[in-house]
Amino acid sequence: MINMLIDINNKKSKINKNIYGHFAEHLGKCIYEGIWVGKDSSIPNTNGIRNDVIKALREIKIPVLRWPGGCFADEYHWKDGIGPMENRSKMVNVHWGGNVENNNFGTHEFMMLCELLGTEPYICGNVGSGTVKEMREWIEYLTFDGQSSIANLRRKNGKNEPWKLKYFGVGNENWSCGGNMRPEYYSDLYRQYSTYIRNFSGNKIFKIACGANGVDYNWTEVLMKQAGKFMNGLSIHHYIVPGPKWEQKGSAIEFTEAEWFETMKKTLFIDELVSKHSEIMDKYDPEKKISIIFDEWGTWHDVEPGTNPGFLYQQNTLRDALVAGIILNIFNSHSDRVRMANIAQTVNVLQALIFTKEEKIILTPTYHVFNMYKIHHDSVLLNVKYKNIQYIYKNDKIPQINVSASIDLKNKINITLCNLNHLEKTKIKCELKNCKQKKIKACILTGNKMNSHNTFRNPEEVKPKVFNEISFKENNLSLEIPKMSIIAIEISI
Repeated sequence: MINMLIDINNKKSKINKNIYGHFAEHLGKCIYEGIWVGKDSSIPNTNGIRNDVIKALREIKIPVLRWPGGCFADEYHWKDGIGPMENRSKMVNVHWGGNVENNNFGTHEFMMLCELLGTEPYICGNVGSGTVKEMREWIEYLTFDGQSSIANLRRKNGKNEPWKLKYFGVGNENWSCGGNMRPEYYSDLYRQYSTYIRNFSGNKIFKIACGANGVDYNWTEVLMKQAGKFMNGLSIHHYIVPGPKWEQKGSAIEFTEAEWFETMKKTLFIDELVSKHSEIMDKYDPEKKISIIFDEWGTWHDVEPGTNPGFLYQQNTLRDALVAGIILNIFNSHSDRVRMANIAQTVNVLQALIFTKEEKIILTPTYHVFNMYKIHHDSVLLNVKYKNIQYIYKNDKIPQINVSASIDLKNKINITLCNLNHLEKTKIKCELKNCKQKKIKACILTGNKMNSHNTFRNPEEVKPKVFNEISFKENNLSLEIPKMSIIAIEISI
């Protein structure tokens, strides 16, 4: 039995809805076939963008979408992706499979996608192989409403009024595929490039610097010290690799109990990772004006057998859903500093929310987690006090329950719970102090096996179901959370 206490008057930081953001890179079948099929496709589309994908992403209220990369961003030259499609330059996608990109999906198409989704665009600029002039002109092309050669080029290409663009990243993984730079060198480059990201026509850019690769705390130290006053956000990238090393990630479907446990343990490490980066940032920014933008995260498994290794296509099981639920709870708990996160990736790549195959579409267990957790969007974090029990496997142990709670503008209490244990259920009793319950509803995501997943033959093997094994009496919430499951609870007061 775990006893919890939630005082609805003990409110903490706002959970920015952008924590539930997404990432779509020109990688494998994420953009082409996943999002973009072209206007002439037999697959139902709106100006080339798949209608089924639009519908699915609107359902989860996708708040922000990062594009065009990833490693692709520091190879991408935006002028290759504008104008008549037959005149657009072709390029080799050197990072991801070596296929030739026709650039049919470019700036106009991405901004149209964001408008169709009702989401904020987050564009990542090219530092690794681009120029200051190129980046500056992209901002002008997007946002300037006056008369200039660049703005008139936009008008010539069919967009008279400028777009609004809030989020712009200055390079991607510049410590690796974005140029193999040292933090001192990138700090100077960031200061230079960010100077020329201008605020045109009342549009104000939120500038995001390339941050650390996982545990590279020195990168954060150097960036904050040398360039902190020039940034609004600092990114972090970290992937959950179940296997013993990068070259042996392990299968997305065929895994053992030990690998399940190791995945949960590595996922919980995200809390320490965020805490340590936050401590460094606090030294230089005690008022927490600079946001952590965790703009790449998720599981990274071996590709599915028989698929292009450069396309990073992997299945998505209940294990991945638990990873997503835990990490989103952790981000909520750090919402005083973490204000955006972008799972990798939206469609057909890595920890995808959606798989497409010709005219068919399936929603993954991870998709369902995002749909369940949307109750936290822009709510206020509530403190949860409890003494956890241990999930013991062989000679190791980790906390068994992971939880997050919030209260929204309508005074609805939202609680998301994850049981990491693949063998044991857990009883929970939670006192909600200062709460008068009117209505309660809950749903659960679980499966019969650790590797339960959805396929095109069986697309609903894993999906949320109504959870009725819950009671609420005299301010006490009681339930038994099944093994390896995720529960979302909404309490109207």
